[in-house]
Amino acid sequence: MEKLTLKEWHRKQAVDNFNKTWDLIEKKDRTKDDNLEMIHTAHASRFHWGQIGEPLHFARGEWQLSRVYAILNMSESAMFHGRQSLELCLENSIADFDLAFAYEAVARAYLVKGDETNMEEYYGLAQRAGQQIMKKEDKEYFISELNSIKLRSRA
Repeated sequence: MEKLTLKEWHRKQAVDNFNKTWDLIEKKDRTKDDNLEMIHTAHASRFHWGQIGEPLHFARGEWQLSRVYAILNMSESAMFHGRQSLELCLENSIADFDLAFAYEAVARAYLVKGDETNMEEYYGLAQRAGQQIMKKEDKEYFISELNSIKLRSRA
């Protein structure tokens, strides 16, 4: 068994928990226990990044927490973490993919809250930020995720 430094261990925990959360997000028939595990693994990932990461890692962790809470229709928590992600991006000049997704998180949280006006405002901000994404694949993925907000708002 390999011996990890404390920093390596925190990084491994952060990545493993982020990926586990992502697997749970994509799981089709999540149970109540899966939903609870999804919350815990997202928080664990963000915690471990908080020990050794940089603002980019924090912003991504806050985005993932926002997404988890939006999926679970917990609008206040989705909004709190979405705003944290956006604030981290703006305060640390984090742009491109991450800034676009931070705006997307806030738009999605407003959708969950049922606030169409603010959802539209942040959807527009996310759309504009998305146009600045440099990598074609990242831009296409972002647009598909952003469009899922509009699809859900019409449902």
